[in-house]
Amino acid sequence: MGTAAAAAISSRSFWLQSTSKCSTFSVKPKICFLVKTTNNPQTVAFPKDSSFSSFFNHLPAQKDNGDRCRFSLNLKANFSPPVGSTATEEPATKVKFQSSVNIPGCSTSLSLLGTGYREKVFAIIGVKVYAAGFYVNQSVFPKLDAWKGRSADDLKQDSVLFDTILKAPLEKSLQIVLVRDVDGKTFWDALDEAISPRIKQPSAASESALSSFRRIFQGRSLNKGTFIFLTWVDSIKMLVSSSSEGMPSVVDATIESTDVTSALFDVFLGGDPVSPSLKNSVANGLAANLK
Repeated sequence: MGTAAAAAISSRSFWLQSTSKCSTFSVKPKICFLVKTTNNPQTVAFPKDSSFSSFFNHLPAQKDNGDRCRFSLNLKANFSPPVGSTATEEPATKVKFQSSVNIPGCSTSLSLLGTGYREKVFAIIGVKVYAAGFYVNQSVFPKLDAWKGRSADDLKQDSVLFDTILKAPLEKSLQIVLVRDVDGKTFWDALDEAISPRIKQPSAASESALSSFRRIFQGRSLNKGTFIFLTWVDSIKMLVSSSSEGMPSVVDATIESTDVTSALFDVFLGGDPVSPSLKNSVANGLAANLK
């Protein structure tokens, strides 16, 4: 099949122009991609060598007349939307965060605990730079029984609680979604400005880790909508993944330094967080899960 197809939509299936011979099948149509409802054929173009083109090439077809074939689409896993997927909107930026995500390098899906935003002040004007969502492995909650029944205000002030979350040998991740175009160097400089003062006595290992961290962003243009995931595997190891086209599929870098990973955690969830709205929201999420 070519990379372009003529399609006319019905309520149960659609037509694709094909230069190949059609074989007969007997399958009840399940789910179809609705492109446009019309009685006249419309052109549907698929990118060259795209997964859609490959997928259609392997679909069974029922001969209709001449050169038209009817295709039944039983969506496979990689084309299906997440079952029961829900999203939470960060109020200030309107960025939506999925309630559950699968992140490169994680052994299981992580659940959203809270959202917030980062604002920088330029010439006394506050400018929102990114939205952030904090995700945890659900298995962390049984480790927090000592804090059951506490209010969100109490939890927010409890450094031992957040230290326990950091040190738990379970993945947790911060998703950053840029809400404006940012130069990679500018993004790193702002992050380093917050991390470095939290490392009181930098070691060779921490300096090396910071250099690896810096190289991820130097020389890059981070466009509005870029996703960045900072994932703590444990209190020593952190994974960095990024993508300008939705969810990342690979780990860009692994950072191994207790000083750096703990400092970065403190940047967002410590006593003086760069995003108070994120920590407030996470505290509310903890209180809701520890009733």
